[in-house]
Amino acid sequence: MIERRRFLYGTALLLGSCRRRSSPAQDGGLCEASVKAAAAVEPAAPVIKQLNARSIPWFVDALPRPPIARPQGVRPDPDAPHQTIPYFRVPMREVMAKVHRDLSPTRLWTYAGSVPGPTFETRSGRGLLVEWVNELPEKHFLPIDHHLCGAGTERAEVRTVVHVHGARVPPESDGYPENWHTPGGSAVHHYPNRQDAATLWYHDHAMGIERLNQYAGLFGTFLIRDEIEDALRLPAGEYEVPLVLCDRVFDLDGQLVYPASPNPDAPWVPEVYGDAVLANGKLFPYLEVKPRLYRFRLVNASNARFFQLTLSTGQPMHLIGTDQGFLPAPTPLQTLMLAPAERADLLVDFSASAGQTVTLKSVYDLVQFRVAPSRSAANESATLPKVLRPVPRTPAGDAVKTRFLTLSHHEVPLTHRKTLMLLNGSRWQDPVTEWPEFGTTEIWEFVNLTDDSHPIHLHLARFQILERQPFLADFYTMRGQLRFGGPPEPPLPQDAGWKDTVRVDPNFITRIIVKFDSYKGRYLWHCHVLEHAANEMMRPFEVVG
Repeated sequence: MIERRRFLYGTALLLGSCRRRSSPAQDGGLCEASVKAAAAVEPAAPVIKQLNARSIPWFVDALPRPPIARPQGVRPDPDAPHQTIPYFRVPMREVMAKVHRDLSPTRLWTYAGSVPGPTFETRSGRGLLVEWVNELPEKHFLPIDHHLCGAGTERAEVRTVVHVHGARVPPESDGYPENWHTPGGSAVHHYPNRQDAATLWYHDHAMGIERLNQYAGLFGTFLIRDEIEDALRLPAGEYEVPLVLCDRVFDLDGQLVYPASPNPDAPWVPEVYGDAVLANGKLFPYLEVKPRLYRFRLVNASNARFFQLTLSTGQPMHLIGTDQGFLPAPTPLQTLMLAPAERADLLVDFSASAGQTVTLKSVYDLVQFRVAPSRSAANESATLPKVLRPVPRTPAGDAVKTRFLTLSHHEVPLTHRKTLMLLNGSRWQDPVTEWPEFGTTEIWEFVNLTDDSHPIHLHLARFQILERQPFLADFYTMRGQLRFGGPPEPPLPQDAGWKDTVRVDPNFITRIIVKFDSYKGRYLWHCHVLEHAANEMMRPFEVVG
């Protein structure tokens, strides 16, 4: 068993950074669920000749920039019918696209023909309407597990609903997993954009097959800007680069492979990792840059992989924003941990690397930056701002309620699903247990009883991280009593801003404080390891008043 774990650990390092097993100070390691997944597909799984990402040339394709979404006209504003707001129509289509110079075109599912989909650029307080149109085939090309909640054989194979991750929207436009539509159908969503400048993103959220639809390519970026961002005079235009990272598995013909269990009746696996990392839809691309300051809007669109990002030169990256907008001041980082669904607004200065190459890495190389030998104009360089945006801390005393919420795995013998992953011991279809009142502030304590790190996402609301505190999970599991393993740990500097996704590490209680002041209605919270969310690690909550 020890030798097997060593082999699996080495495999994890080869494939890239795995999710953390315990405290933020630890690096690498293979989580228990990954061991289970590897064991599940080991001897009996169908043999698919998979592409070895190290066998293809790296840095032979230029990094694409996703197209900018353009409105098709205007429509009445749902919040003010006598006024109009931009209207966008975005079709979801299957395309064949080149992800690498030496590979055959890959079948992908796209928004408006590109992976990532078109980038939305909008202003705070300026609403817009998007009609999301399902023009996909009627048959899925990835393995559906019909035993997962919401994915039964009585439903159409191909279903989609779009969630703008991090958007404060009315419930009917949030992308609730059960509000899907089939090929030939569409839905119009209203995005009021009444929130601070931030890097948001959009992706599919259809119940039971979200993990497959996103893996197929259904994701894109959604940028909100405001006057505070304008005043900072940050790098813009060609010097501002959306950068969407995700890992995938390909076969020798360049087609996507979604790993499955050896049971064709129940193909779900606990997590999916690939050795091929796409950046804006290209495998290991390069970007030609000038020796000056650049801004990168990073999104981790992986199903399960946590990236640990560094630069090959060892220079710091300056983090200026996270999920829900700017930090109070730039934070220099040698390594940036980015969990699935998290975003990072980064400034990187290439001034000291004129004429050289700099590589963005996570265990191995991801993107190569080819720095020009000299500036073409003396005034091209932007400067690193000293302050960004005030982020007043929400006092814990403002909370009217504290919720104790467990994250747990449960073995279910003699079923198609041998393991259930639950939030607060409940399944998706169980009655709602979280009923926050509109306008009130609550503390949510996430108590991780598993061996995995889980990126927990709350729809609708932004929050702040209060602290993380180690506890003895086994003691709690056996006796139902809480025993701490140390004092509370304050949030890391990169967690000092507003968040909508938080990394909840094993053997830790992670406390957040959140105010429900946007809309009333039903929303959800879930783990953003997509295979976990598909296996019941997703729960509704309802804001009432």
